[in-house]
Amino acid sequence: MENSRRKFIKNSMALGAASLISPYGLEASNIFRPNQSKLKILILGGTSFLGPHQISHALSRGHEVSIFTRGKTVPKIHKELFDKVEKLVGDREDNLVALKNRTWDVVIDNSGRKTKWTEDTAELLKDNVGYYMYTSSISVYYPYTGDDFSEQRKVVTEIPENSTEMETATYAYGVMKATSEIAAIKAFGLERSIIIRPTLLVGPGDRTDRFPYWLARLEKGGDIIIPGSSSEVVQYIDIRDIAEWMIHLCETKQAGIYNGSGPGFEMTTNAFVHGIHASYNSPVNYIQIDDLQFLIDNDIIGIQPWVVQLPEYAGMSKSDNSKAIASGLTFRTLSDTVEATKEWWYSDAVSQERRDGILTNERSFINREEEILKKWKERV
Repeated sequence: MENSRRKFIKNSMALGAASLISPYGLEASNIFRPNQSKLKILILGGTSFLGPHQISHALSRGHEVSIFTRGKTVPKIHKELFDKVEKLVGDREDNLVALKNRTWDVVIDNSGRKTKWTEDTAELLKDNVGYYMYTSSISVYYPYTGDDFSEQRKVVTEIPENSTEMETATYAYGVMKATSEIAAIKAFGLERSIIIRPTLLVGPGDRTDRFPYWLARLEKGGDIIIPGSSSEVVQYIDIRDIAEWMIHLCETKQAGIYNGSGPGFEMTTNAFVHGIHASYNSPVNYIQIDDLQFLIDNDIIGIQPWVVQLPEYAGMSKSDNSKAIASGLTFRTLSDTVEATKEWWYSDAVSQERRDGILTNERSFINREEEILKKWKERV
């Protein structure tokens, strides 16, 4: 252990000198231990939606995993695996002591909800960790106007002064993610940073009811509204696909910026709905409501796992995933995602109260469908 420590310090000093003439700082290929297939991975966060799937795959690949959390969230998926990870406790706001004087091959930042958090952890870890992987969002592209949604698209770094209250909230999230990306790259350099910009995440462990709602709704059957035109497209990605791909990027040392979106082909929203319903036997009658103004007037924007294409959201489901696919991202079938989500949804990981509330809660869209359909049929 002591010899390894001395070797690491020696290499770090040599690389530190080299970084004075390198625009990217330390060379990532040298920070990683030579011929080391077993990685030491630090996950900031790790107990919620994405983290448990990353942990599951990393452990199955033989890697060592440490997580850094406040110690408050109890994992509800893959919880049996958390006895096999090192648990470090602290607070990204003001207590990073547990991360000091430690070395890892890669840090995966899943819990970056403030730019300062990323700045602080990246600066603290940059000399002792090989790569910094930041889980960002396609929200960095807001507003989603234009045609280019590749990784070269300019990201949003400030909130326009004339923004509405609703726009300001959306801008704020995108700005936070974009400036956090910048902070990670500033500390680690482009060649030691891996930036992932996911689209809508679905699958087992989903913390929102966006995707599970459609499973429950289609299982119930009856008259079902499909908002938007039949030609609109949807992008989503199974949480397991993106988790496994992120570990793959760490293993193969593929630094860079990537859109994490799926599926692997252009899927319309109608195909998406029909694809989910294929897992059920319930009789359904679909009603397409494609009048955008009607959708706006009746507050039917954002109830589905895609976004009805308002001008500022027109490109949200059009992020370019070709670079991610070339780097190893693969996709499960929609039926696989549905079946896995159903299995999780009806397990003890989800409370009966949540299952009941998805259709009976007063805020559930199903409670408004009949009234909206009546308006739709009576429109002039």
